[in-house]
Amino acid sequence: MYQALPEFVRTGLAFVVVLGVLIFFHELGHYLAARWRRVRVDVFSIGFGRSLVHWTDSVGTEWRIAWLPLGGYVKLHGQERPEDASPEVRASWIAGETFHEKSVASRAIVVAAGPIANFLLAMVLFAGMFATAGRPVTLPIAGSVVDGSAASRAGLQVNDRIEAIAGQRLNSFEDLQRIISAHPAEALTLTVRRGDATIELPVTTGEQTVMGRHLGMLGIRSNNKVEYQRMSLPAAVVGGVTQTWRVLAETATGVGQMITGQRGAEELGGPLRIAQLSGQVAELGIASLVSFMAVLSVNLGLINLFPIPVLDGGHLLFFAAEAIRGRPIPQRAQEYGFRAGLALIGALFIFATWNDLSNLGVVRWVAHLAG
Repeated sequence: MYQALPEFVRTGLAFVVVLGVLIFFHELGHYLAARWRRVRVDVFSIGFGRSLVHWTDSVGTEWRIAWLPLGGYVKLHGQERPEDASPEVRASWIAGETFHEKSVASRAIVVAAGPIANFLLAMVLFAGMFATAGRPVTLPIAGSVVDGSAASRAGLQVNDRIEAIAGQRLNSFEDLQRIISAHPAEALTLTVRRGDATIELPVTTGEQTVMGRHLGMLGIRSNNKVEYQRMSLPAAVVGGVTQTWRVLAETATGVGQMITGQRGAEELGGPLRIAQLSGQVAELGIASLVSFMAVLSVNLGLINLFPIPVLDGGHLLFFAAEAIRGRPIPQRAQEYGFRAGLALIGALFIFATWNDLSNLGVVRWVAHLAG
């Protein structure tokens, strides 16, 4: 039935499902932490704007599903400070259940719980996928051999599968890269599966220097063939935690490289690219979609921890300053910070959308019409 729908409808549905799940768990983290710290939650909304569906639960929280599925929010009771609220609003507050009267530690817990929930969701998604569909492993098969490289001199050929290096068994292309990198300019023996035959090839690795470190080089590229290897539940849980940490570290490194200019900012994408990728990944099956959602969940959690006012990380920065100073940051300073944060987020959104339109060919199409 899904495949019978037009492509743009499938893309839209996949985008709404992916973003809706990630936002729901992010806000659920805030909600559960607020309930734990005895803060009343007035509104839990998925999406912005006019609500399509809404209901109020037994503890007084109004749950909403709004028409614009590009975010969500949790409205905490007494979130504003008393001096910023009108007398009517202050009169409606329930003593002991407002956010502003809680300790700095409790407020920080509520704010940090959103990104933490995204990281936990990624761990669960990765673990569930590893235990059911299996862990995707890029096989150590040569997709191409660089001319003049160590691999070329050793006689490696396209589609050769490297099963071992100096007796160390390989399960993935990543294993191959790790072992070769640790042995620069060394003589090793490769155990290679070529067709139905197993042969041994002596090779002397190449060498390159990266940030002062000497790394080995072989000179082959992967053919990107992936095999799903099912794991036991305990191993899948460990694998989910490890994979989440790996994605987090790689994402943080990539962002750092963009900031320092070591990496092009054209890779930065926004909602349009997420929608496009959601549709494409959904076509590949549920395992690919789950993996994509887990990676996005890590990205969402990390981005929200950036120390930018209006994001969770900005609030945590203000709370840290309050804990050090013994009193809140002055209201005017917070207002300036939030304005700067909004301006920065708005600029990043425009830039990311421009990248999305460029990648989709819209910019070239408009330029062609103008020309």
